[in-house]
Amino acid sequence: MTFDIKNIEKIKMKSPIVIEGLPGIGNVGKIAIDFIIESIKAKKITTIHSSSFPHSVFVNEQNLIDLPAISLYHKKIKQQDYLFIAGDVQPLDERSCHEFCSLILGELSKYNVKEIITLGGIGLPKIPKQPRVYITGNAQEIVKKYHSKEIDKNIFGTVGPIIGVSGLLAGLAGKNNIPAIILLAQTFGHPAYMGIKPARELIKILDKKFSFNINMQSLDKEISELESAIKVKLPQQQNIIQRQDKASYIG
Repeated sequence: MTFDIKNIEKIKMKSPIVIEGLPGIGNVGKIAIDFIIESIKAKKITTIHSSSFPHSVFVNEQNLIDLPAISLYHKKIKQQDYLFIAGDVQPLDERSCHEFCSLILGELSKYNVKEIITLGGIGLPKIPKQPRVYITGNAQEIVKKYHSKEIDKNIFGTVGPIIGVSGLLAGLAGKNNIPAIILLAQTFGHPAYMGIKPARELIKILDKKFSFNINMQSLDKEISELESAIKVKLPQQQNIIQRQDKASYIG
């Protein structure tokens, strides 16, 4: 596999906290991380392209095309450095996912990373009225550190294998002696569903933990508009896309 890494800006940082959110079920992690990056005005410092990413391009707001990419963003808040992993895609297969996660951990090793948080969704057969958030990780100590009354640590039996970067990055981080947790929010396991409401639960938890001072009102407005649209669109799609019958997690 080939990875084209472009360092846009070199930043001096000390023991950053890394938060990852890439496309997956309901796009919960991606929605959460993109909203945080935009809200706190994090700066893009690295962009990665690869032949292991999907063979597609995206049409941007200027009606031009962009290659799929995954990027690192940086923000310093109250003397704490943060790195955010965000992007349009995930690697296509198992081998490329392993190679990508190893590449990312290699990049992060330059900064003496403090800990890693990955974000994702647990797919359910219907839209949850109040999405629950679950936590797991690669060590009991970091799970205890992040566990709170808003987060359920009794995840065993609730979810199967955590597939994709969100799972593998946290797993491989353990081999590199980096504490890591995974936060998973319940969402609707329908391919057309956008999990903004579950993403809000993740954003709320991270905002409370790290004092990002995020204004949630604009996201609440999006949630209201989206839920109204879903009530109209989803029934029309039921005869095209089969609903998932069991809880599962992908990506």
